[in-house]
Amino acid sequence: MLSELKRIIDQISRDRGIDRRLLIEAIEEAVQSAARKKLGSRREIEVRYNEEFGEVEVYQFRNVVEVAEDEQTEISLADALILDPEVQLGDELGEKMENITDLGRIAAQSAKQVIIHKMKDAEREVIFDMFKDRLGEVVSGIVQRFDRGNMIVNLGRTDAILPKEHQIPKRSFKQGDRIRAYLMEVRQAARDSQLVLSRTCDEFLAKLFQMEVPEIAEGIVKIMGVSREPGFRAKIAVSSSESDVDPVGACVGMKGSRVQNVVQELQGERIDIVTWSPDPAKYVYNALAPAHVSMVMVDEDSHSLLVVVPNDQLSLAIGRQGQNVRLASKLLGWRIDVKSEQRYANLEDPGYRSLLAIEGVDEAMADLIFAKGILSAAMLARATVEDLTVIRAIDEQFAEYLIHSASKISGVVPGSGTPEAAEESHLQTDREAGEQAVVDDGDAAMGGDPEAE
Repeated sequence: MLSELKRIIDQISRDRGIDRRLLIEAIEEAVQSAARKKLGSRREIEVRYNEEFGEVEVYQFRNVVEVAEDEQTEISLADALILDPEVQLGDELGEKMENITDLGRIAAQSAKQVIIHKMKDAEREVIFDMFKDRLGEVVSGIVQRFDRGNMIVNLGRTDAILPKEHQIPKRSFKQGDRIRAYLMEVRQAARDSQLVLSRTCDEFLAKLFQMEVPEIAEGIVKIMGVSREPGFRAKIAVSSSESDVDPVGACVGMKGSRVQNVVQELQGERIDIVTWSPDPAKYVYNALAPAHVSMVMVDEDSHSLLVVVPNDQLSLAIGRQGQNVRLASKLLGWRIDVKSEQRYANLEDPGYRSLLAIEGVDEAMADLIFAKGILSAAMLARATVEDLTVIRAIDEQFAEYLIHSASKISGVVPGSGTPEAAEESHLQTDREAGEQAVVDDGDAAMGGDPEAE
């Protein structure tokens, strides 16, 4: 059995990569704990592992006295002389204890717990040392099981956790599937998994392209920015350090093979590859593709961009539920306000701006009123409730409020004429009102035209 202990130590050390010294220390500590429980806690006990014979040796040390009153700490001179003829009173005598293998059930269980605890601590250190230099890499494993929505992935040597919030939504894996993920965190001390994975972070997409595109791995093509809505759509900006290398073409690959490999790994996530530019106007032009851009106005102070697109391109530029412009804004790190050519032209009109000066009237409401031929706050003040309630979004109460508010801004008496009769005179009045109007773009920067959605 003793030689078997040595074989077990060697096997565990070899298979799990744990230092033999750590295992031996764990065994010594466990046996010492078990011996104290069995023989008495006041005994001075020392445990040593004999490497030559592969056995654990237990020694107890007691003081030599004339007459022993406490067996655990003292030994009589007569008994001590039997063990060592040269011993004297007052000496501390060490004695090897035989038959120590019979430690009792409780003591043996205690020893087992100490060994398991020590081995887990040692294995955690081994795992940390093994993966700490791989932080930020893409690792591959097998889906082991699911725990409250979290995915447990077997990486071979150990398990890692892929939290629910870092899984691509609506994309399913089943037990036994092979999966790749980004190693986001390596914990030195953790009760559960030491390794935390992610498939939703921007870095995962960048690493996948680095693995698929040799020009990125070689540093010829650089990834300048990534923005994702995991599982749905992503944008990646690239640039090239060599004029004869097209960064977008390098990432797309022959017949789209490279980008398709990434799309397949992300289970159908749509990826837009755009050319990076140091010029924000040109960069946003590329980032909003496939929509065409008519004009870009840059505000360096507020870090915002006003982008004007053709009327028929507004929905495409904004994207479904604002997704395209939202990803472009994240990619650039700038606030982007997208407007159609028609709305931009309206904003240049003093009468339209006077409508926006009315509290409760946003650009969408102003568009509806403007489309009905009510071209200014003055004309709105002269309108009747019936003129306004033909607009679906306006009821009688709101119509009365709009007419009253418009009269306060324009100085026109409510109901003092039809909108058509006032059309010729409204420009002069509304030019002054329009100059005072403060147009709050608000959510239009990210949402665009509500009707376009």
